[in-house]
Amino acid sequence: MSFKRPESVLVVIYDHHQQVLLLQRLDDPEFWQSVTGTMEVQETPFDTALREVWEETGIDIIQQGYRLEDHQQINHYPIRSAWRYRYAPDITHNKEHVFSLKVDPGQSVMLTEHSAYQWLKMGQAAEKVWSQSNRQAILEWVRS
Repeated sequence: MSFKRPESVLVVIYDHHQQVLLLQRLDDPEFWQSVTGTMEVQETPFDTALREVWEETGIDIIQQGYRLEDHQQINHYPIRSAWRYRYAPDITHNKEHVFSLKVDPGQSVMLTEHSAYQWLKMGQAAEKVWSQSNRQAILEWVRS
């Protein structure tokens, strides 16, 4: 079995009205989040963020002329017990690189890995997300 790398990205997507995009996980309908994803071998955090935004939302950051903001912030947190089997037996924590992406209002979203999405005001989005690091990133990096 090939284990996941315990290093990922978090990308908070929002518009100039401070509407934040949240995605509902397929494997847990109570789990709402921003774009996230595991870094692949030899992949940089920036490249992972570009890829994950495209894979999870259909937004092509480069083609659409958006600016992906790397906040040079790294979070360390325990891996949720339900997902621990995906990692090597001695791995208990993940390293997360934080990004944000400001998009045009009405940006279309094409889901491929989630069951639903919502655009919520910053405060509502921060309350709805499951992860504390996601909550913190929304409150810290969403700007008008």
